[in-house]
Amino acid sequence: MRISLATDPSSSGWPNEDFAAAAPGVAVLLDGAGTPGGRESGCIHGVAWFARTLGGLVLANAGDLSQSLTQALSSGIEQVASLHRSTCDLTHPGTPSATVIITRRHAGTIEYLVLCDSILLLSRKDGDTQVVSDTRLDDLSARLRPGYRRLPADSAERYAGRQDYLAELDAARNKPDGYWVAATDPDAAGHALAGGEMEGTLTSAALLSDGAGRLVERYREATWPQVASILAEQGTAELIRRVRAVEAGDPEGRRWPRSKLRDDATALYWSFGELA
Repeated sequence: MRISLATDPSSSGWPNEDFAAAAPGVAVLLDGAGTPGGRESGCIHGVAWFARTLGGLVLANAGDLSQSLTQALSSGIEQVASLHRSTCDLTHPGTPSATVIITRRHAGTIEYLVLCDSILLLSRKDGDTQVVSDTRLDDLSARLRPGYRRLPADSAERYAGRQDYLAELDAARNKPDGYWVAATDPDAAGHALAGGEMEGTLTSAALLSDGAGRLVERYREATWPQVASILAEQGTAELIRRVRAVEAGDPEGRRWPRSKLRDDATALYWSFGELA
């Protein structure tokens, strides 16, 4: 296998809450869900710890070909919960969570699992590009239509409105009419998008945190086929450089209003071609 990986934190003063790693035949990416300023999480370890710990366990579990990817994630969630159940309040609505992508080569197939809003980009030998993304969180956000974003920046009303909106998202996490993410409930793994493609039909798979996917999804500065070309021809670091260049050109979020001016951005690119 041939893997390239690049990651860049949202800021130098805060730990990177993304996680990405690969082992023979397996690649994983997690995007930890941070706790916004002024809110508690009930966890003494933090989101970066949660993403690293869960990511490492999922990578190890998925390397066991007797386990399905769903089982690998479910077991990982339970294993992490057991590590901090005695020290942390895992019932707290702000308890750390993470999006998950797993890809695995098995019996001539590239298997995948996608949970929550990170992006899996599959490139085919016929030139087509397939995007696998769990949109339930985005769909819920659109339904809630957070009006606080129309209020003056730094106002008490905007802050209060944002807290109410976040509370609504917390209440919908891992609920049938809400969205699913890896947190403390192993059953969330069963709600992931899972599938597979014949290995011979694909040229590559790209695992992207939503911070890296912003170039397409938020800024509309590229299409997914263009992102696939950037990754294949110029590499993962170039994709993240382009994201940061766009953000540097809009430092106050006026052109592209966003709650995070910069987000952790990670790209893992798995090429299925012959080694050079």
